Amino acid sequence: MPQFAKLKVGDALPERRRTADTVTLFMFNAAIWNPHRIHYDHPYTTEVEHHPALLIDGPLIGDWLSQTVLEWLGEDGELTFFRYSNRKAAYVNDEVVTGGNVAAIDADKREVTLSLFVRDKDGDNITPGGARVRLRA
Repeated sequence: MPQFAKLKVGDALPERRRTADTVTLFMFNAAIWNPHRIHYDHPYTTEVEHHPALLIDGPLIGDWLSQTVLEWLGEDGELTFFRYSNRKAAYVNDEVVTGGNVAAIDADKREVTLSLFVRDKDGDNITPGGARVRLRA
């Protein structure tokens, strides 16, 4: 949990490693009522849509990214803005890393702007993002 007075531009958020298996994909898509077969039907995904494996949902990757912010923030503030943009696919059983850093600090408003990322196994930022939080302490 960050202490506002000690934050500096460039401070890193803790990175988290994430992997989605077939059960995770099935449960997530059931929960959000997403019937797109590229997330659960391997033959369809590989033979019809020509992907190498089942795709991890963009919204699941976004959820992982927002969890990274919220876990760092803890009970010390609130998330006031969040965005992300999926740029490259991630596939079932791929490990991705979520993280970010402090991009700007507004002392008057007690707001911190964060630059966020999701990196694949090659280190490519497959999902850049950003957030703004308001800290209490």
